[in-house]
Amino acid sequence: MQIENKQLIDDLLERIDRSTALVQKFKEISIEKLNYKKSKDKWSLLECIEHLNLYGDFYLPEIEKRILTQKSTANSNIFKSGIIGNYFANLMQVKNGKIKKMKSPKDKNPANSQLSVTILDRFLKQQEKLKLLLIQSLNVDLTKTKTAISLTNLIKLRLGDTFRFLIYHIERHILQAQQTQA
Repeated sequence: MQIENKQLIDDLLERIDRSTALVQKFKEISIEKLNYKKSKDKWSLLECIEHLNLYGDFYLPEIEKRILTQKSTANSNIFKSGIIGNYFANLMQVKNGKIKKMKSPKDKNPANSQLSVTILDRFLKQQEKLKLLLIQSLNVDLTKTKTAISLTNLIKLRLGDTFRFLIYHIERHILQAQQTQA
């Protein structure tokens, strides 16, 4: 996949705005409904959001570090996705309103947690940070700048792919959170 940096960042910023607006609406739901589970093996709305917070705890500092310490400025205005990064991003993407079911790593699985509404506030703060990082990344080479991933330190993704993966992952679990209330 190839795309102009600004076009990619604008698309991702729009996606963040949509997710943020939905989570703002979640704050109007009672705590009982926020913690409601359709079955024992399903997550509640707050567990879906806490899962995203746990990913944000890893990726936001990692992205910030790479932006601040990058060696090359944006000398190309075209982002070229890597094979592995594109695969991970596409794996996360919601397609036709459907989510491909996957197992979460244990350290990112908030199942059976009794959570409070502060989870939503934490998520919203992370979204503001993510937006700032996206804007800062306009001055960085999204193809040459690499980030670690949470699963293994053996793989590094291009910054543009990391942003795509993270934001598609957010959309995926916001949809899952909405489905807990249907």
